Amino acid sequence: MCYEMVSTIVEVMSTAPTASAPPPPARTTPPPAPAATAPDPELSAGGHAPAPARRSLDWRLRFGALSLIWGFSFLLIKVGTEGYAPFQVTLGRLAFGTAVLAVAMAVKREPLPRGARTWAHLTVAALLLNAVPFSLFAFAELTIPSTLAGICNATSPLWGMALSLVALSEDRPTRLRVAGLGLGFLGVLTVLGAWQGFDGLDARGTALALLASLSYPVGWIYLRRTLAHTGSSALSMTGAQLFLATLQLAVVTPLFTDLPTRFPLVPLLATAALGALGTGLALLIQYGLVTEVGPTTAQMVTYFIPVIATAAGVALLGETLSWSTPVGAVIVLAGAALTQARRSGS
Repeated sequence: MCYEMVSTIVEVMSTAPTASAPPPPARTTPPPAPAATAPDPELSAGGHAPAPARRSLDWRLRFGALSLIWGFSFLLIKVGTEGYAPFQVTLGRLAFGTAVLAVAMAVKREPLPRGARTWAHLTVAALLLNAVPFSLFAFAELTIPSTLAGICNATSPLWGMALSLVALSEDRPTRLRVAGLGLGFLGVLTVLGAWQGFDGLDARGTALALLASLSYPVGWIYLRRTLAHTGSSALSMTGAQLFLATLQLAVVTPLFTDLPTRFPLVPLLATAALGALGTGLALLIQYGLVTEVGPTTAQMVTYFIPVIATAAGVALLGETLSWSTPVGAVIVLAGAALTQARRSGS
């Protein structure tokens, strides 16, 4: 759900004046170390290899956990909106997620970012990467299955590639990437059943989910263009951004929703899990993965999220699938993979 945000923040931090190495994924610190293991997140901060006793859980296990957490997030959104208004679910999600990151920052003694300019840009990033897409997905799942929402989320790399060709001068179109873009959106049309005239499709809910997926790349392009050379850590920037998004929803929610007269337990627990696990813990895991194995490998989680979201929706919520949904999802993911092929040579 937020893989672009963390990956971009880590990439932005790598361009700060204190960093001598190029952005991930190719982490080259001369002279090359003889060890074959991937660098630990602590290495980027202090420049010293951690003791073997402090090695974290294998990155593949964390990658799998992150895939499950974000894959189940769409189910949790669906359950949360069965008891609370979409803005309330989003506010709860952001509040619980911010609390987790605040604890992590306190443990690591990470200071908040400094400077009015940084906070102003983070406010916009919080709107584009958290407040808007989280709210749009919550509203979308009032009328569409969680499985469809998860597949719509997988179109984010397609939107990102299309936008980066216009907004980022370093991204050049290639035949392979253009083919991937076209293939990906062909997959979207397959999921939506375009040949049937979109019969039975809730157009509003689907449009909201697609807009949510579009908001992510708009946000990370904004980050890349405005927040280089801040000198703050990725954890600090992410925590501050999530805090600002929480404030934004705290202002908006009372204006458009009434205070609940009852608090259904299951939707409340779903919202709490969505925030603490699907937002807070997931961002911490992704932060570590991007630092350790680079954004290209870490962002492969994109291709597992719709699979898990679909399986969870069908198995636990009883949602139904037509043949076009899984087939279209595979086409979307294949197209998204092709749009990322450029990174293999970087």
